[in-house]
Amino acid sequence: MALKPEPTAPFHSVQYALRVLESVSQHGDGVTDAQISRETGLPTGHLASLLLTLRREGYVEQVSDGAYVIGASLLLLGSGAARRQALEGRLQHVLDQLRDSVGAAVYLSRYVDGEVSVTQVADGPLTPAVNEWVDFRSSAHASAVGKCLLAQLDHEGRRDHLSRHRIARLTSRTITSEKILLSKLEAQPATVPVLDLQEYAVGTVCAAVPLTAGSIAGCLALSLPIEEAHRLREAADTLNRRAAPVLLSLAL
Repeated sequence: MALKPEPTAPFHSVQYALRVLESVSQHGDGVTDAQISRETGLPTGHLASLLLTLRREGYVEQVSDGAYVIGASLLLLGSGAARRQALEGRLQHVLDQLRDSVGAAVYLSRYVDGEVSVTQVADGPLTPAVNEWVDFRSSAHASAVGKCLLAQLDHEGRRDHLSRHRIARLTSRTITSEKILLSKLEAQPATVPVLDLQEYAVGTVCAAVPLTAGSIAGCLALSLPIEEAHRLREAADTLNRRAAPVLLSLAL
């Protein structure tokens, strides 16, 4: 009778690694090594070396508070709805960190099928999102998000958008001349944040920076109440500098 092969040490290591990854994946906001140890039953000494290996290979990442979250390598193994959900969760975590860094609500937007689409928002009690009193799809001429996306299109693309979405006066500061708007969009430097100084909504100022992943125009934006307008330039510069991790998450 053939003997059943006994599990080898590498086999056990794989089992342990899978149990750790299962634990981490169940905690979207991050989980500490102590919690992982309790959930998996692995001693902290063995867990430390295993987490180090998983971090080195990109299967988990350690965030600022020391907790562990799933890493890019693990995300790439997935497919379909589960992978999309994991990627969105990872991206939301990056946006939340950016929100806390700039002290403002943060928005991720794309220009898809000829329309402005705000795909994700990171806000909070101290950083409320702007009140979308006019649909962002029809107010690209006034919002920082819309102007930043339109600036990434060619001249014909901009004219096409404006032909489908009539320029309307939303506040006393809104540009209502198509000629002036197109001229400003044409002259907008790619490396300089686009500003909205109460053009979309009275009492709110915004800034947006280009964020292009692949062939789709995108942008990263923030909003502040008018009482904090003095922070807009500095916050916009921080947004610009911190755009790389968001772009990386999009590229995944």
